[in-house]
Amino acid sequence: MQEKRTAQGSADSSAWARGQSWGLYGYTVMYRETKDKKYVDHANNIAQFLLNNPNLPADKIPYWDYDAPNIPNALRDASAAAIMASALLELSGYTDKENAEKYITAARTILANLSSSHYKAGIGTNGGFILEHSVGHLPQKSEVDVPLTYADYYFLEAMKRYKDLSGTK
Repeated sequence: MQEKRTAQGSADSSAWARGQSWGLYGYTVMYRETKDKKYVDHANNIAQFLLNNPNLPADKIPYWDYDAPNIPNALRDASAAAIMASALLELSGYTDKENAEKYITAARTILANLSSSHYKAGIGTNGGFILEHSVGHLPQKSEVDVPLTYADYYFLEAMKRYKDLSGTK
């Protein structure tokens, strides 16, 4: 028997933001490697779910869970945003023009906001990490509102992908 279950989300029926972003990223990579249409279709479905989610803030930096009980006062997750931006930029190359533009625009918004002083740490601060305000495992009170290595990784990857798409040096 299959059931909905979460370890790091708010509830078994909720949409944990970083898990959703990793799903988007993973299905996009699976399409890149296999060219099997079912993977790009699923990636597009996840992208639509995320970008059209009524609980996605205007700045596109998601709450740690799209169904967190204390929205709009729930913590934001820079790591989920960075993963989503990177995946959207890659996915933009595998979809129709309308979705590609939507994905690039959303990724641009995410990157601009992650680059702001609210999420990007000052030089010499934050233990050498680039991004602040990620959420690791809130239910276990582990890595809450902290920098995370993978947030920086996906942020840099997304910045490179955006630069490559825009043709800037």
